[in-house]
Amino acid sequence: MSCLLEAPLRISVLSEVTATSRHYVDRLFDPDPQKVLQGVIDMKNAVIGNNKQKANLIVLGAVPRLLYLLQQSSSSLELRTECAVVLGSLAMGTENNIKSLVDCHTIPALLQGLLCPDLIFIEACLRCLRTVFISPVTPVQLLYTDPTVIPHLMSLLSRSQRTQEYITQIFSHCCKTPEHQTVLFNHGAIQNIAPLLISPSYKVRMQALKCFSVLAYENTQVSMTLVNVLVDGELLSQVFVRMMQRDQPIEMQLTAAKCLTYMCRAGAIRTDDSCIVLKTLPCLVRMCSKEHLLEERVEGAETLAYLMEPDVELQRIASTTDHLVAMLADYFKYPSSVSAITDIKRLDHDLKHAHELRQAAFRLYASLGSNDEDIRKKITETENMMDRIVSGLSESSIKVRLAAVRCLHSLSRSVQQLRTSFHDHAVWKPLMKLLQNAPDEVLVMASSTLCNLLLEFSPSKEPILESGVIELLCSLTQSDSPALRVNGIWALMNMAFQADQKVKVEIVRCLGTEQLFRLLSDPDANVLMKTLGLLRNLLSTRPHIDQIMSSHGKQIMQAVTLILEAEHSIEVKEQTLCILANIADGNTAKELIMTNDDMLQKIKFYMEHLNVKLQLAATFCVSNLIWNEEDGSQERQDKLRELGFVDSLHKLTLASDSTLSDRAKTAMQQYLA
Repeated sequence: MSCLLEAPLRISVLSEVTATSRHYVDRLFDPDPQKVLQGVIDMKNAVIGNNKQKANLIVLGAVPRLLYLLQQSSSSLELRTECAVVLGSLAMGTENNIKSLVDCHTIPALLQGLLCPDLIFIEACLRCLRTVFISPVTPVQLLYTDPTVIPHLMSLLSRSQRTQEYITQIFSHCCKTPEHQTVLFNHGAIQNIAPLLISPSYKVRMQALKCFSVLAYENTQVSMTLVNVLVDGELLSQVFVRMMQRDQPIEMQLTAAKCLTYMCRAGAIRTDDSCIVLKTLPCLVRMCSKEHLLEERVEGAETLAYLMEPDVELQRIASTTDHLVAMLADYFKYPSSVSAITDIKRLDHDLKHAHELRQAAFRLYASLGSNDEDIRKKITETENMMDRIVSGLSESSIKVRLAAVRCLHSLSRSVQQLRTSFHDHAVWKPLMKLLQNAPDEVLVMASSTLCNLLLEFSPSKEPILESGVIELLCSLTQSDSPALRVNGIWALMNMAFQADQKVKVEIVRCLGTEQLFRLLSDPDANVLMKTLGLLRNLLSTRPHIDQIMSSHGKQIMQAVTLILEAEHSIEVKEQTLCILANIADGNTAKELIMTNDDMLQKIKFYMEHLNVKLQLAATFCVSNLIWNEEDGSQERQDKLRELGFVDSLHKLTLASDSTLSDRAKTAMQQYLA
């Protein structure tokens, strides 16, 4: 049906197409091979720089005919080469042109063409393949479909500077996953590409460098190999350092810095190595200055953020290099009305991409402030910084929103900032709005930040509570994403800490016992730990313990039993025994333990366990059960004596761990009083 609807438009386009381009395609079908060759050459000249002509020829079916001629063994080498050149030229047009070429199976035909021994033909095929593969619409997997392709491309690297440039460019654009890295690595990418770093051709050196950056990214195997590679007697890392020198083109400096960054993050180079501290980090900071192009500033900031993310020392060094914190503030003012951009095209481009600068700045601030209190203070005191973060949370670009919330999360690790800047700017409001409707990636970061805003010393805790957040957090605990379940339960845990009874009752009501116990059997260990933490915070202070245990005691005791019997980590069991100790501290709740002989035997078992943490928690539980000043303590003491607890306590008074022996002695004193 769609064809009929589009018919009027198509007829008018086709009539124009037919008038201007039909004769080019018709000549490809001439029986005289010489005329066909001349037709292809004329077509080549007609399409240079003419996107309309390219589109017309594709519509008229030039591509299948060119591919047919290219693959015919009867075609002369010159004709086959000219066909590859024209296909390459057609590929230089729009993304639709590329899609048409891919749909016509141009890639397998050109890859097959690489088996021909003629270098000029090979170069023409590679040039076209390069243009097709660097397009975002081409499925990169097409390079890996035939397992003989990669080794053959490796063997062609030595043929000429052009084959080196095109092949390395194809590799750097088609290496997108760890599997791709492994395939290239296993076929000798490192030893084949390393010598190209000292090629006389800048283009070859540059493409080889890009190859190494995509191969090393988050890949320990590649990075560990690269660190030992020698190029003309010089270590590869030193070659990269040379490429970062100020007299090298910016693109080369940046890519070399990326290579060293990725090798460092993969553990192949130490963070305190001079090539990182004295060369890579200063080079990346330099890229953030305003004299560089927008894309260079973005790439510099994002690479620097990645380099120092896990390392507080690098964060400290960066924060004092070239006034970086203040320099990044310029990222939010670009392009300004007084920008020195005279090139209108450039200005138009930068206006469309200015959000990328804001994204990069937020990301770098997040990395800078992730550990050090002084750096966080410096960031929040930068002009209008908190206002910028708040507006970043509601930007239209999802990437900017994510980077802004990352930055907020990083700063929210500071008690000082939670008490001051966060409160003054009421950041919880846009954060709550962001949590209402966002992709998982943003939700994870926003809910992590909310966890910090709900800590007991945060002034934002009260207004957040009043905004009806409990329901939102309870819904997060039902997410398919383990990270969101963890954050939902973690925030509830923080909220329940030293909370009044009304809040605790609301959490239990909203979460529901069914969901609470589902979380206690969650396959994710973090979810389980945080749920136990929530339960421990709910069961604190005697009236709360007694109230919750009177309504949910049976299920809670059941859950505790299951966890203590199952295969769980020491941390999980310790947390569970601490919950039991809290229950033992209740006035009426402790009877749920005393009337459960199976549970008492479990406590005794953990008193005699080999792990000190578990022994401590179990002993604390016994202490609470037999404490003298409470009603019925005598009966409880007698029962535990009959079950052999006194012998166990006596043994623990002789324990080598002083905390454990002291706790056992305190418990024993209850019997002596």
